[in-house]
Amino acid sequence: MSKYKKNKFPINLNLHIRGLEPSATLAINEKCRQMIREDKQVFRLGLGQSPFPVPAEIVEALRRNAHQKDYLPVKGLMELRESIARFNLKMHKIDDSPEDIIIGPGSKELIFILQLVYYGDLIIPTPSWVSYAPQAKIIGRNVYWVPTSKENDLRLSPEMLEEICIKDPDKPRIAILNYPSNPTGVTYPIERLKRLAEVARKYKVILVSDEIYGLLHHNNQHVSVARFYPEGTIISNGLSKWCGAGGWRLGFFSFPSGLRWLRDSMAVVASETYTATSAPIQYAAVTAFEGGAFLDDYLIKIRKVLKTILKYIMLRFNQLQITYPHPQGGFYLFPDFDHYREKLIDKGIYTSREFCNTLLEETGVAMLPGVDFGRPMEEYSARIAYVDFDGADALKKANILFDDEKGNHEKFVKDICPNIVQAIDRLGNWLLEL
Repeated sequence: MSKYKKNKFPINLNLHIRGLEPSATLAINEKCRQMIREDKQVFRLGLGQSPFPVPAEIVEALRRNAHQKDYLPVKGLMELRESIARFNLKMHKIDDSPEDIIIGPGSKELIFILQLVYYGDLIIPTPSWVSYAPQAKIIGRNVYWVPTSKENDLRLSPEMLEEICIKDPDKPRIAILNYPSNPTGVTYPIERLKRLAEVARKYKVILVSDEIYGLLHHNNQHVSVARFYPEGTIISNGLSKWCGAGGWRLGFFSFPSGLRWLRDSMAVVASETYTATSAPIQYAAVTAFEGGAFLDDYLIKIRKVLKTILKYIMLRFNQLQITYPHPQGGFYLFPDFDHYREKLIDKGIYTSREFCNTLLEETGVAMLPGVDFGRPMEEYSARIAYVDFDGADALKKANILFDDEKGNHEKFVKDICPNIVQAIDRLGNWLLEL
């Protein structure tokens, strides 16, 4: 018999990891899969994955480059970096050098490495995407959750940013702006971006402008804050949301020339961790960022589809007296169910997590609780990702939405998105029956 016993070696978790749980978005996805395996009906409004297929032209580019097997440069394929620079100029009027762009296996990995190499506190508004703060905790950075107001559609205000910075003006800091936002779908007006840029410049705050949903602005009016603070803004983007290619895992950072030292530091870490992003994916991504008529048509259609679904859900929520920040892009809604607070308490539901867990068990509707995005536990908020529909079918029939400009698109939503319609009906009936 072995002299070693089970669990002989002590568990010694790093204090930065202790208490962390798996990513909330991935956890809800696994929970839904388990319920489906148990033959339960589930409406998947939890995981924010694009329902639309990758454009055929980009898939074909991947097929043509499946033979690419060599390690590529750590910072990425130069041809791809050049296409991204042209993409930034065309889409956002940002004049980048390919030398200032680094490619990674998803923007999520790049945001993590940035926090690893730059010794500074992390500033994020609440609510914010579920992985920003856990990444900072893993690395051991301080996180400042900046409170936001419902009157301001839960956006970061210049006044709050200044209030944090003025206490220690010389302290290094990173502030993350994600817009259109995950989880709220809201964006920032130009004047607000200009004022945020002024505060960031005053205190030399590095802004990470997470623009992964920028091309999904429903009216195609996304504006990058890098236009107003070019010397201190890192643009983060990738293929996952606007190109429907989340599983391809390709993202990029675009740096100002004055932060090349930071780009180089990240490249060093990349060389010792993931080495390089998948070669076939990088070659195929050139076609994605070069774009063309095929991509313009694709984006016009998916924006119209998402805007139509959102309009339907907002109308239903207004009828149910459910409040929410008004989204301008992406595929998220962040409702607050405070109107039903007394009835929820009577049912023994005191937190947003209890609310979402009970709703899932009793109706099959999966949402993420607001607490996962930094909101107070007792706030009855949640994130809805309205993506439980056949994106390929929606694209084929999207022309219906342009032919019917009178605005009566309810039939389209009911025909194309039956799961979303049924999920909202179940949610509404459950609330009314409390």
